[in-house]
Amino acid sequence: MSEAAEFWEEFYGEREVWSGKPNALLVREVADLRPGTALDLGCGEGGDAIWLASAGWRVTAADVSETALKRAAAHAAEAGVADRIDWQRHDFTLSFPDGEFDLVSAAFLHSPVAGDGERNRILGQAARDAVAPGGVLLIVGHAGEHPEHGPLPTTAEVLDSLALGPQWTVEADEVVPRPESKAGTGLDNLLRLRRS
Repeated sequence: MSEAAEFWEEFYGEREVWSGKPNALLVREVADLRPGTALDLGCGEGGDAIWLASAGWRVTAADVSETALKRAAAHAAEAGVADRIDWQRHDFTLSFPDGEFDLVSAAFLHSPVAGDGERNRILGQAARDAVAPGGVLLIVGHAGEHPEHGPLPTTAEVLDSLALGPQWTVEADEVVPRPESKAGTGLDNLLRLRRS
């Protein structure tokens, strides 16, 4: 078992983080998109994936934690959308979901045990391999200094690391205030990128 798998199994083994609510920035940014296929990277206990499925999307939801995925599947069954979500276990440094998607969402894909440049490589692979032509890559993350993750990249640094070609358009590049949260800094970074 990798260090990431061990860390996140222990994390979800010690607590439930299920709120039943999707990420507010995902809801805002996806509201004007026609439902199609979606990939939720680092889906955790499934709040975003279940909301997407309820909104008409066919979702592939991936996480490294088997415990989180089991809970997510149970929540999806309770919500009546189990048939619209394919739950997959992936350590993104070792494997990645197959296919191209109309929407790829990476919301708070931070890990205190990530190797140097690991998040950048995962987001780069998502952009390169997982976003269908005409599709959207949505990246939401904590901004500034984080108590567990240290200094976090700006949207400009994330864009630099992705090194996207001319076929990509930046549709949103924002730092957004959010409600107080035990885990957060009060600010989130948001990038919405479309592949032509």
